[in-house]
Amino acid sequence: MPKFVTIGYGDRAGYERTGRAVRDAAHAHDAELLAGGAVMGIAGTPVQVRNPDGVRIETKDGPFLSSVLPVAGFAVIEAADLAEAIDVVSRSPCAVAHGVVEVWPLETP
Repeated sequence: MPKFVTIGYGDRAGYERTGRAVRDAAHAHDAELLAGGAVMGIAGTPVQVRNPDGVRIETKDGPFLSSVLPVAGFAVIEAADLAEAIDVVSRSPCAVAHGVVEVWPLETP
């Protein structure tokens, strides 16, 4: 089955202005995904890694990209196709709590 990488963006303000029942349903949905084998996690502090010409590792604290909302978490899910992946993430906490979720098809070699 195809895999998809998802990136959730959201902030506390959007989360808190979302009704408790909606949030609870979204968390229950995430729990079902986890139980079904999805790999999910809350975003920690990122580190950028570069290794120009393979001879010198360089690191820099912080994200490479910036957005209006902070990255909240990541998941790797399985779905029959992109439409199903979109449906699955549409019920996640970031999607329902005034955030956004990116869905990236994971193409494996």
